[in-house]
Amino acid sequence: MVDYHAANQSYQYGPSSGGNGAGGGGSMGDYMAQEDDWDRDLLLDPAWEKQQRKTFTAWCNSHLRKAGTQIENIDEDFRDGLKLMLLLEVISGERLPKPERGKMRVHKINNVNKALDFIASKGVKLVSIGAEEIVDGNAKMTLGMIWTIILRFAIQDISVEETSAKEGLLLWCQRKTAPYKNVNVQNFHISWKDGLAFNALIHRHRPELIEYDKLRKDDPVTNLNNAFEVAEKYLDIPKMLDAEDIVGTLRPDEKAIMTYVSCFYHAFSGAQKAETAANRICKVLAVNQENEHLMEDYERLASDLLEWIRRTIPWLEDRVPQKTIQEMQQKLEDFRDYRRVHKPPKVQEKCQLEINFNTLQTKLRLSNRPAFMPSEGRMVSDINNGWQHLEQAEKGYEEWLLNEIRRLERLDHLAEKFRQKASIHEAWTDGKEAMLKHRDYETATLSDIKALIRKHEAFESDLAAHQDRVEQIAAIAQELNELDYYDSHNVNTRCQKICDQWDALGSLTQSRREALEKTEKQLETIDQLHLEYAKRAAPFNNWMESAMEDLQDMFIVHTIEEIEGLISAHDQFKSTLPDADREREAILAIHKEAQRIAESNHIKLSGSNPYTTVTPQIINSKWEKVQQLVPKRDHALLEEQSKQQSNEHLRRQFASQANIVGPWIQTKMEEIGRISIEMNGTLEDQLSHLKRYERSIVDYKPNLDLLEQQHQLIQEALIFDNKHTNYTMEHIRVGWEQLLTTIARTINEVENQILTRDAKGISQEQMQEFRASFNHFDKDHGGALGPEEFKACLISLGYDVENDRQGDAEFNRIMSVVDPNHSGLVTFQAFIDFMSRETTDTDTADQVIASFKVLAGDKNFITAEELRRELPPDQAEYCIARMAPYQGPDAVPGALDYKSFSTALYGESDL
Repeated sequence: MVDYHAANQSYQYGPSSGGNGAGGGGSMGDYMAQEDDWDRDLLLDPAWEKQQRKTFTAWCNSHLRKAGTQIENIDEDFRDGLKLMLLLEVISGERLPKPERGKMRVHKINNVNKALDFIASKGVKLVSIGAEEIVDGNAKMTLGMIWTIILRFAIQDISVEETSAKEGLLLWCQRKTAPYKNVNVQNFHISWKDGLAFNALIHRHRPELIEYDKLRKDDPVTNLNNAFEVAEKYLDIPKMLDAEDIVGTLRPDEKAIMTYVSCFYHAFSGAQKAETAANRICKVLAVNQENEHLMEDYERLASDLLEWIRRTIPWLEDRVPQKTIQEMQQKLEDFRDYRRVHKPPKVQEKCQLEINFNTLQTKLRLSNRPAFMPSEGRMVSDINNGWQHLEQAEKGYEEWLLNEIRRLERLDHLAEKFRQKASIHEAWTDGKEAMLKHRDYETATLSDIKALIRKHEAFESDLAAHQDRVEQIAAIAQELNELDYYDSHNVNTRCQKICDQWDALGSLTQSRREALEKTEKQLETIDQLHLEYAKRAAPFNNWMESAMEDLQDMFIVHTIEEIEGLISAHDQFKSTLPDADREREAILAIHKEAQRIAESNHIKLSGSNPYTTVTPQIINSKWEKVQQLVPKRDHALLEEQSKQQSNEHLRRQFASQANIVGPWIQTKMEEIGRISIEMNGTLEDQLSHLKRYERSIVDYKPNLDLLEQQHQLIQEALIFDNKHTNYTMEHIRVGWEQLLTTIARTINEVENQILTRDAKGISQEQMQEFRASFNHFDKDHGGALGPEEFKACLISLGYDVENDRQGDAEFNRIMSVVDPNHSGLVTFQAFIDFMSRETTDTDTADQVIASFKVLAGDKNFITAEELRRELPPDQAEYCIARMAPYQGPDAVPGALDYKSFSTALYGESDL
């Protein structure tokens, strides 16, 4: 017997380029299916046998050449078992037991059995194949044995998308030939007869070797020979079949085709690795491109929102009062439009911006990217600070507007009152200076002088009665000045003119009195009745003028109590009318008595009462005017009472709704706090529950709209207070906005947990365990754990962080991950991120670098041409635009540094 180990001493045993390693096991179902087919094919088709002989012989020689030998006849040259054992050693890289040296049949059978035992040790069950059949040169058994070896060592490890070996090889062929016309690989027999599939495989991986467009489907022999010759010459794949045999057979042998095709697969395995590397890089780049798009969206939305806040704050801080009520009411309406129309969308934008920012940060953490740091001035904290400034500017603006309207209303009322009193006073003083300056007493008789004295006394009484009105006019002018009335200049000018005139009247009165008193001794008697009439008529006339003035006086009230006070005062005034009427009749009786005495004594009166201008006709006329004004005043007061009753109804209506909506919002806020802590079930169940809860909140919006309508009515009625409720519209608006924002943030937190769970492959049971552990130690239900609480939580999950040097170091490491800002609190999201990183694997910078290195052919740099060849166009250009030039000693023109690019994707420093 020949010792092939001695005959081939120059061959070094070890893993060869065609072997699959020493690992045992495999898909037993694949082998059983192939072997069962073989057993049923008891009468091998002659054409198939010829194809198998040629293919299997070529395949065996492609490996035996590495040991410096080959076979000529497959069923003869394996009979002694020596080359069979050598073949197995070459393709497996392992040493088999030493062969027996004898040439007897028993020695050959023992050697073949050693080979068969080795095959069986690799997990292959040999059915109906025994050493005797091989030794006897049984062609069908020998071919079946070689097919089993090919299956185990050349095809078994081929798998695409977790398919079986045969299906994986077929799927690989289909994918590689899919772009080629006239190629439709459905099997390993007739799909290969025209030779186009073989040529397509070569052209897909080495396009410079094949001119595919010049091949014709109707010339299969030329196509096959072209592919076989190119494969043998350039790819080191021996010619395993004859083109004429394939074309001349109705159905080529499947095993021969599979064996031949597997050689192409292994020849192009490097390209397969490059494709895998390219897929990994494309995935990483796609994540990066999406994150950059989200960052750009955030920057744009943040800039727009901050710009809106910047424009709005000066408008809200503008507290320069307008001159008229109409202008201030327009500002109030503008503010209402801002609250109803302009601000709510911005509240939603702000909330959505925070949600987008949190989602982006979660995606960056899940893909091992550095956290997103917005450009200066556009961080979430900047937006929150701007929003806080906005709300501070907004706070009190509406109250200021209403106070300004009330102030202007008060000013208009005072100004009108000033004009009325000033006009009455000016009408009264008209001609008084000329009268006081008149020197009629110089030519008057004694009786005339006495009359002039009495007349002057009556005037002084009248003058004193008007003193209160002058003081009122001055007081109103002073109040208008203090309230910054816009027309204060004209008011002050008119008031000063009245005061100066009043002082002049006082001086003139004093001078005239002194002049009359000089001649008083010449005066004798005076008609006492006229004098008494004049004395009583003057104050009564003044009282009527004051009454008419009061009855026509404008009034402004804001509560039912105030109008009832005015009604009560008016009723009290009406109760004095009978006494006044009796005084009127008494005064008129004095006048009648004077006429009666003059008539009875035949005295001819010279005209009207010399002591007064207030005639009975004037008294009766003014009394009639007072009688007419009383019911008008009654009507005005009743109208105002009705208005205040309506206002009270509006107050109660608003309060009733506000006292429902306010507690409802507060209750929902408390419920959301409990829900976020006590949520059970899957995250999807929690999310569904939260969204239903959100819809229930949104469905409550009509109640808020109704309250806004009621508030609108209250403001239009200029109602400034409401004792029936502690809730203002401002409180409810803020509460509603906080409620919507809180539920949206809670939903986003669960969505981010789902995103974390799915991206990291965390099971629902793990997520529930993490939530349960976190909630157990969150004693105050604040949504965050302190250091000691977090340490207890980690211990409950099996972490060794007890109080020793090693445990403290591990705990400090974990705290630096979950609390990088050293706030002393660990949120649930930070806890989930940490647990997901501890339990799952993700792409790393090293993995991306290794993938680029495959595409670069093991070089330390990559070229733009290689990137465009291996990656989709948009992602290739993305890399080219961002990769720095390679500066290494082996650099060539156009070399790009893929290492620094890969580390930058993950926020790491250059390797």
